[in-house]
Amino acid sequence: MPVLPGAEPYRHEGGDVGVLLCHGFTGSPRSMRPWGEYLAEHGLTVSVPLLPGHGTRWQDMQVTGGEDWYAEVDRELRALRARCARVFVFGMSMGGALTLRLAARHGDAVSGIVLVNPANKVHGVAAHALPVVRHLVPTTTGLANDIAKPGQDEVAYDRVPLHAAYELRRFLRRVDGELPQVTQPLLLLRSPQDHVVPPADSARILGRVSSTDVTEILLEQSYHVATLDHDAERIFEESLAFVGRLAPGAGGTAVPGGTRGGGTTGG
Repeated sequence: MPVLPGAEPYRHEGGDVGVLLCHGFTGSPRSMRPWGEYLAEHGLTVSVPLLPGHGTRWQDMQVTGGEDWYAEVDRELRALRARCARVFVFGMSMGGALTLRLAARHGDAVSGIVLVNPANKVHGVAAHALPVVRHLVPTTTGLANDIAKPGQDEVAYDRVPLHAAYELRRFLRRVDGELPQVTQPLLLLRSPQDHVVPPADSARILGRVSSTDVTEILLEQSYHVATLDHDAERIFEESLAFVGRLAPGAGGTAVPGGTRGGGTTGG
């Protein structure tokens, strides 16, 4: 099945510090591409894989699940580790959950993580009915393009396959159980006006990880897909500063002036 225009994976060979970027549920690398290109311009090695079942048609997601999505980012992390001295993992929404599992399972092989509006739970009154409903109704309304900035398109499905939603629910539960194993430095950026993932998800994550180097920043001008929204540049700059602090001189990175904000929260 052909990949949708704009949904292609992105890779860039840079210096000896690598960054793996994980996109969200029903989305595609399009939501992470500007972020990846920004990091590449600053000398980092970058990988933005396309998750199985994504970026083609929603029917393809019906035969995939959390372990398939995780296996893809796990392979990419191992490939980056083979050619980079230090590797960071960034993720948005479900990509945040994938990032957290990588951190929990790979330990010191992941130098730090950045989360943007990370998902921790499938919400809504219908969530508990997914085990049954998925056999009766194939899809529901999509979650795509929750973006305040006009003219943006994350290249995501306009339908949510309910079997995949059921798989996501199961996967997020497993990741939640692994959160205490996350010890890496963590930067979390979230949008108070997120119409897909509620603030409770970020609070749950921050309350359960074992990281002690934790920074939380609010993205006041953006909705869920903040990497394509009004606060995108701030996300890019804060994440580059985060990498630069933990891996000084990586790819020529430097701490941007005048971009620090938000508060620091012990995890």
